[in-house]
Amino acid sequence: MTRIQREKQDIILEAALEVFSAHGFRGSTIDQIAEVAGMSKPNLLYYFPKKEEIHRRLMSELLVTWLAPLQEMRADGDPFVEIRSYIRRKLEMARDFPRQSRLFANEMLRGAPHIIDMIEVDLKALVDEKAQVLLTWMDEGKIARTDPYHLIFSIWATTQHYADFDVQVRAVLGKGRGGEGRFEDAARYLEQLFLHGLTPKPKG
Repeated sequence: MTRIQREKQDIILEAALEVFSAHGFRGSTIDQIAEVAGMSKPNLLYYFPKKEEIHRRLMSELLVTWLAPLQEMRADGDPFVEIRSYIRRKLEMARDFPRQSRLFANEMLRGAPHIIDMIEVDLKALVDEKAQVLLTWMDEGKIARTDPYHLIFSIWATTQHYADFDVQVRAVLGKGRGGEGRFEDAARYLEQLFLHGLTPKPKG
């Protein structure tokens, strides 16, 4: 593939991200994507013959991005530092990639038809690995015992809320607290929530 072809594909994928995140897969059309990309429909179809191909390419690349914060959790690190950093990285994604988060949420709500194989293999393998890390920390008495899978799910739910429901968050917080500082406020709160809950209780 030539440099120009890669650039064209990148333009199409960026336009598709804008359209899919706003209208969902079913509500989006090739014509809309072509218009946002600033190219003709036949030109777009030269690179991606079907809407499904564009969507699957976006979702597969997005899943790689989505896995990265959890992959960075180190088994040999301090549990509280690692979990705090993970919460921060997930909130940074909510702040920096809101369209991608909405696209991912829409795919999950539809039953993940385009990436179910990746979820059942790649995502599951990573979560299994990190759940074992959490269990090891629990066995060593470094963090309180809890269900590691539901801990990970809870971090996903609370951090992605700030992307998927950003309009609601800003409206409820109001002008005084609804600016960029809302992410730092959220980070401090979620750190307190999760890390307090994971602090081992004194023995005896």
